[in-house]
Amino acid sequence: MTDLDPRLLEMLVCPVTKKPLTYDREAQELVSEAAKLAFPIRDGIPIMLVEEARKLDE
Repeated sequence: MTDLDPRLLEMLVCPVTKKPLTYDREAQELVSEAAKLAFPIRDGIPIMLVEEARKLDE
């Protein structure tokens, strides 16, 4: 499991809401609470496509 570079996390925002993301290390996802979406991280690369995101349960 690869950690995400903190500098990268500072630059990335949710593509839907433009709000900050939270890094879920265990799930390897970037979570947008505002959009209720979790974007996967594959091989250390965040996949910031809405169609690739997992919807969070409310």
